Amino acid sequence: MKKSDLPAKRCPVCQRPFSWRKKWKTAWKDVKYCSERCRRGRGRAKENEPDRQ
Repeated sequence: MKKSDLPAKRCPVCQRPFSWRKKWKTAWKDVKYCSERCRRGRGRAKENEPDRQ
């Protein structure tokens, strides 16, 4: 399977897209952050700002 065929989400902290990973197989619906660093920095989340592109 190609990476472009995998589901993706946008991280609320860094606003970057991230793709499904095998380790998230059972918890994909609960995954919100692209990395541990973003999860720890979630207080800096820019959820109220428009998405950057």
